[in-house]
Amino acid sequence: MTRLAPTPGQTVGPFFHYALPYPGDADLVLAGAPGAVRLHGTVRDGAGAGVPDALLELWQADPAGTVVQRAGSLHRDGWTFTGFGRCATDRTGRYSFTTLTPGAVGDGLPFFAVTVFARGLLHRLSTRAYLPLADGATDALLTAAGARAGTLVAAAEADGYRFDVHLQGPEETVFLQAPGETPS
Repeated sequence: MTRLAPTPGQTVGPFFHYALPYPGDADLVLAGAPGAVRLHGTVRDGAGAGVPDALLELWQADPAGTVVQRAGSLHRDGWTFTGFGRCATDRTGRYSFTTLTPGAVGDGLPFFAVTVFARGLLHRLSTRAYLPLADGATDALLTAAGARAGTLVAAAEADGYRFDVHLQGPEETVFLQAPGETPS
């Protein structure tokens, strides 16, 4: 009998809640800090149910549009903004970050870069959560997304922004593929 080596599909599991969260991971700034906002939402599967074992990573520019390049993302000190956060979903698929509103980098539109890890995914999924758009505002990615561009735009709320991630189905979020990356 020939022994087969395990493939990534046989070794991946919903282990994100055990190994990757760390104290303060979802708090890019402290709640109540000047300019603090909430970016929150729900990760949903193809049937619309919340995904209880997903993990999201957030990368963003600071309010001035500067891409932050500081050490300390995994060791929060309470005042250094690193532009990186990580948040596991709760049992209903909800997540919430406390952060700052990103500024536009160069001529682009302001956005949060979001990465999703979840059970059944062999590769991470990457997307963007744009701030609510001014009339006529667009960029190359939104133009390429066409009728699905709305899946990339967060909704404004009193305390920040809501951005739901749909992994599949009629409301599937537009996901990005980096050069050389294999699609999931």
